[in-house]
Amino acid sequence: MAFKSNPLSLTVPEPAFESWLRDSGYLELLDQRSSSSSSAAAANNTAASSSSGNDAASDPYAPGFFASVFSSLGTLLSLATLNPLSKLTTDDFSRATPSWTHGFIGSFDSYSFPSSPDQARRRVHENVKRFARNYATLFILFFACALYRMPFALIGLLSSLALWDFFKFSNDKWGLDQRPVIRQCLVHMAQIVTAVILIWCNVQMALFCSLCVSYAALMSHAAFRKLTSSKPPYGKRK
Repeated sequence: MAFKSNPLSLTVPEPAFESWLRDSGYLELLDQRSSSSSSAAAANNTAASSSSGNDAASDPYAPGFFASVFSSLGTLLSLATLNPLSKLTTDDFSRATPSWTHGFIGSFDSYSFPSSPDQARRRVHENVKRFARNYATLFILFFACALYRMPFALIGLLSSLALWDFFKFSNDKWGLDQRPVIRQCLVHMAQIVTAVILIWCNVQMALFCSLCVSYAALMSHAAFRKLTSSKPPYGKRK
């Protein structure tokens, strides 16, 4: 060894350093480090393939091209096995909603293709936690649009709400709380009638369509949206 290890030097393990960056709010550093490491690996692979001969470098279908295509496809396919809501907590919905223009949408430079499956998974988990209220609002908007396109489903949903409102009115008027057996039978009957109305009016189809569109929008935005710092700028700190 050319240099001897210094026992007094400060060495931080890589997982501990990434955990500190995540807890401190400097998520953009994690994103930049992942992109830099992937770019360096891609540059090394390109240099190695170009040194093998000029014919392979001039060929548009060289192994490096197929490697980059399969790598991009592997990154996208890795999102199919990812549960974006696994790290979501109720505290994420109690925070203030990020701004739709600057925070959620951002600019053109706020998006990039994930350089690796690890970076894609990290982006999805962190962006879902940060923009949880925005994604919930989008789901409600998509569900409202689906009901607008399917008026019969909207009528069925309103009929179900009216049924339960009538049950609540009857419960208060006739004092069904004092007759638990009758009240329980009426609750079960109302549940059966509600299920029949929702299925007959295809409310589940509207819900399924809105869930599919919301999930696709969530995964696309969360995977391609770059991580940004959750710390306010130094000039705005109080």
